[in-house]
Amino acid sequence: MRVSRIVFFISMALAAMSASAQAPAPAVPASVAISIPTAATPQPGQVLAAGTVPDEASKAAVLARLRELYGADKVVDQIAVGQVVLPANWNAYVQKLLSPNLKQISRGQLKIDGSVVSVRGEVANEAQRQKIASDIATSLNPTYTVNNGLRVSASEQGVLDTTLANRTIEFESGKATLTPSGRAILDEMAAAMQKLAGRKVEIIGHTDNQGLRASNQSLSQARAEAVKFYLASKGIHGELLTASGQGSDRPIASNDTADGRARNRRIEFRMAQ
Repeated sequence: MRVSRIVFFISMALAAMSASAQAPAPAVPASVAISIPTAATPQPGQVLAAGTVPDEASKAAVLARLRELYGADKVVDQIAVGQVVLPANWNAYVQKLLSPNLKQISRGQLKIDGSVVSVRGEVANEAQRQKIASDIATSLNPTYTVNNGLRVSASEQGVLDTTLANRTIEFESGKATLTPSGRAILDEMAAAMQKLAGRKVEIIGHTDNQGLRASNQSLSQARAEAVKFYLASKGIHGELLTASGQGSDRPIASNDTADGRARNRRIEFRMAQ
C-alpha cells in the first residue's frame, strides 16, 4: 500500500498586539500546518507540524493531540511561539477538528481560516465524504462555515488495469521491438498515466518458458525497457517509471498451449509502493 499523503492547514486571521500604544499594528495571522507529504518529511508516514501559536500551552495541546492520533514517533515538531493572538476557545475547536476521521483522508488539507473551515482530499467512499464534513460542522458553533472539498478516490491501480483491459502489448517475435498494435495500447496507457498526478509506475516484462531461462530474462528486461522508453517519448517523466524483467518465472497461464504461452508473454504495470 502506498503511504497516504494528508495535509492539514490551520490558520486564523487575528489581531496582533501593537508595539506602539498609539497605532495598532495590522492583524498578524496565527497558523499551524500539519502535513505528511513524502517530500517534506524525513521518513514516510511522519506528520510535520509547523506554524506559529501564541504560547507554549497552545503548542503543547496541538502536539499532544497529533501524537495521540499518529504516535509520538511520527510527529515532527516545527511549531513556533510568536506574537499572535487566538480567538476564544480556539484550542478546544482544534481538539475537536483533529479527530480520528482525518486519518481517513489521503492527499488532503484541513484549513481553518477565521470562521471558515475548508476540507479537501480523497476518501474511500461517498458515505465517508459526507460523514467527515458533517462531523466537522457539528463540532463547531453556528458562526462557522464548512466547505466540503472531499472527493471519492478512484483506485490508481484500477486505472492502469482498466486501461490495459487484459490486452497483450505485442512485440516482434524474439525481439524488443514494439508492433503497431503494441504502440497503440501504450498510447492509451500514457494518457492514463497522465491522470495519476506524478505517481510512480513499475513496468514488468514477462515471457513464456520456451528457450533458455537466461535468454528469457534478458528479453523480458529489454521489452520492459522498450515500453519505458516509448512512454517517456509520450510525455511520461522517465523518473516516474522503473523497468524490470521477470523472464518466465511468473506465468499466469499454462505454457503447455499456444494460447497460454501468448498470455504469459506480457507487460505488467504496477503502482510503485
